[in-house]
Amino acid sequence: MLKDSSLRGYLLEESLAWLLRFSGYRLLVHEDQDPVELVTEGQTLRVRGRGALHQVDVLGEFAFTPAFSMPVRLFLEAKYYQTRCELEVVRNAHGVVHDVNENFMTGPGTRPRQRYKYSYALFSASGFTPSAQKYALAHQISLVDLSGASFAWLLGHIGATATSLSAAQRHLPKSASFPLNWMRAELRKALGTSPLVLLPSVSIPEGKFKQAAGTAVEDFATVLRQHSDAELLLGFPAAPFILPLAANDHRGFLEYAEAKPDHTVRLRRRGTGAAAEWTLSPVEAAGAYELTFKLPEHIEEWISGIEDKEHRRTADIKEQFLSAITLYRMNGTGVRAYQLRYEAGSLSRAGAP
Repeated sequence: MLKDSSLRGYLLEESLAWLLRFSGYRLLVHEDQDPVELVTEGQTLRVRGRGALHQVDVLGEFAFTPAFSMPVRLFLEAKYYQTRCELEVVRNAHGVVHDVNENFMTGPGTRPRQRYKYSYALFSASGFTPSAQKYALAHQISLVDLSGASFAWLLGHIGATATSLSAAQRHLPKSASFPLNWMRAELRKALGTSPLVLLPSVSIPEGKFKQAAGTAVEDFATVLRQHSDAELLLGFPAAPFILPLAANDHRGFLEYAEAKPDHTVRLRRRGTGAAAEWTLSPVEAAGAYELTFKLPEHIEEWISGIEDKEHRRTADIKEQFLSAITLYRMNGTGVRAYQLRYEAGSLSRAGAP
């Protein structure tokens, strides 16, 4: 039987693929999209490394190539544990992405081929241990903590669906394993996160399991679709981490950002230590939108480490790491870039705290 924790992780990965649908990445699901780099074994997608083939559950390709770089591809892995992710999870991510990025050879008569810059992002429902954070920072593995209140609706829904799917397993024959590929295909079909022609043709026998699991999968997709305005905005600050940004008014943010793709913002920190959350809003139009995010835990611990220096350290983080946050978003005309700038002087002029 597939454990609840594994089911939650798979559901979180598929949810993130959907939430990131406008963030500039297209989903790669089959070797036909790149026969050189990708391998499909059964219903499993693998990426060629220098020393091995590496299984990947969610792989995205960025819509455009950054300056002085190569086309970017992103491994997305999600962990829905009850405790924080340990060092070994991040160490495995580093091993995979290092091996894949080494898979390039040249020599006499070698046919020219495209090369990609692979990155790795680990999303955790419960955060990461200090050792995992330090290792990720040293090896440029992006860690995204989803434990804040802004994502409680998603994590709660995932937990309930995993429980339903786990209960449905009692209707499977004793020797049968959970049909994970069927579940993924059904979700991607319902959410539109993969071209239909590339979805694997996976069928399972009619019966009580299919009825119960099918209902759970469809209900899960329905709730996500009901949150059609939900979108995980990724912010890229001048820092060795990325920011998952949750919008209180998704349309309000997009309307304002489209009108002013480069604008100044105010930043506020609420709470202390690992429980702290930050909010971001435009200086010139209070109430137009508000984005919420969390910083890596080791940074929050440093900020709160000495009580009488907390205010000064908060200001230092704003100025050093959060002075410019860039967001990328796909729309019907291509990729749009928005820059949110924090300028302490502009807040003083505006009379804002």
